[in-house]
Amino acid sequence: MNIPIQNIYYLLCYAWDKLPEKDVVAVDAIATTTLADLFAKVLINGTNHLLKRGFDRGYVSQHEWTGRLRGRIAFQETVRKNATVTGRLPCDFDELSYNVLHNRILKATMRRLIRTEGLAAECSEGLNRLGRLFSDIQDIDLTGRVFGQVQLHRNNQFYDFLLKVCELIYRNLLVSEKPGTSKFMDFVRDRRQMAVLFESFIRTFYRIHTDFRVKREDINWRWLAADQVAAGLLPKMQTDISLTVKGM
Repeated sequence: MNIPIQNIYYLLCYAWDKLPEKDVVAVDAIATTTLADLFAKVLINGTNHLLKRGFDRGYVSQHEWTGRLRGRIAFQETVRKNATVTGRLPCDFDELSYNVLHNRILKATMRRLIRTEGLAAECSEGLNRLGRLFSDIQDIDLTGRVFGQVQLHRNNQFYDFLLKVCELIYRNLLVSEKPGTSKFMDFVRDRRQMAVLFESFIRTFYRIHTDFRVKREDINWRWLAADQVAAGLLPKMQTDISLTVKGM
C-alpha cells in the first residue's frame, strides 16, 4: 500500500474528528517520507502552538514535611513518626502546577521519539529544544493505561489532539536491536490497523460532508439461541458504516 505521508495525517485527523487541528498543525510543507519524521514534526508544530497559548496547568496533590501549616495534616504519619518533636508536620495540599499528566505524557513521548532509529537530525534537534522547556515536568513511564487517565476540559482540548498523536507513537514504537533505541513500525502495512483507521475516516467524512445520519449498528440474527451458552457462541455482526437519510 503506497499512501503519501501527508494523506496518512489527513486520514488520522478525520478518524479522530480533529479537522480544526489539521489546519493549526499543517504538514503540507513537510518534506519527509517516513512516519517517524511526520509525527515528530506534528509534535513539534503542535507544541509550538501550545507555547503561544501557554502550557496548561492544574492542581496537583503534594505531600511535604513543613514547618508552616498547609492544606491537611497527615495525622497518622504525624503520630507514627513523632513529628511534634521535630517541629515539622507532614501536610497534604493541592498546588497549581505544570506537572499535570498531559504535559508529562508529551515530555515522555518526545524523549522516546528522539531515540528512534533514522529520525531526521532536524526533528531530533526540534524535539530536544522543546524537551528543555519540560525540565520541571516529572518523568513518567508510558503505558497504555495512562492515556485513559487524562482529564481535559473545554479550554485545553487541543491537548486531546496531541495526546492522540502521542498514543499512536507509543503503540507503534518497537524496541530496536540497538540498545537504548526504538524503531517506528510502519503501521500502514498493518492491514488490521489501517482497516480500523479507514473505517473511522469514512464515518467522519460522511458525517461532516453529507446529510446522511452515520453510525455503526449491530445486526440481529434471524433466529434465537436456545440458551445463554449458545448465544455466546454466535459471532457478533456489526456494520462498518450505516448511512440513513435524515428524517426517515
